[in-house]
Amino acid sequence: MNDELTIPPELAARIKDLYHRMEAAYDVVARQLDFSCTGCPDNCCNSYFLHHTRFEWAWLWVGLRELPAASLAVVRQRAVNYRQQAQEELAADRRPEIMCPLNEEGRCLLYEHRLMICRLHGVPSSLTFPDGRVQKFPGCFRCQELVADRDKVPTVERASLFRELAQLEQELLAAHGLSALARARVKKSIAEMIDEGPPRRP
Repeated sequence: MNDELTIPPELAARIKDLYHRMEAAYDVVARQLDFSCTGCPDNCCNSYFLHHTRFEWAWLWVGLRELPAASLAVVRQRAVNYRQQAQEELAADRRPEIMCPLNEEGRCLLYEHRLMICRLHGVPSSLTFPDGRVQKFPGCFRCQELVADRDKVPTVERASLFRELAQLEQELLAAHGLSALARARVKKSIAEMIDEGPPRRP
């Protein structure tokens, strides 16, 4: 029995559309700020992000399976090394700054399959909760320098994007008869998602 959580074609089309709209929202703010990553001395792929849906985990594996076998083997070994280094950093109460195992010579091997946070990081954004609370994300260091003297800063509002991703997560689980897991989020780095293989039934 195959217990892998595979993504049905209709949901795959919807995540592609959602990611396209994320990029469009990012580009609107980037243009307003005249912001670009070109020439930046840093690389955001060493930022320590945790991802919270099985849907994006499964989507990552859609992309991973498109890699040549030799490339996938290299990426999986990098993921093992990343996890070990990250555990050591976290144990020392330090936030890891380790290059993502998908980064190859400064570029993402799975650019078309990169996850939500990878797509939104960089420009300022906000997350408005149902109770009216607002969490703000200032963007990368370069963008923070760019907007330091501005009174008003355009932002990407994440709430509706997050809701759509959460809905896709629920529908994926329902398609596999796992609706009861809809509120049980995962909490994994990309390295963990790679090293552990695709998401499966509990």
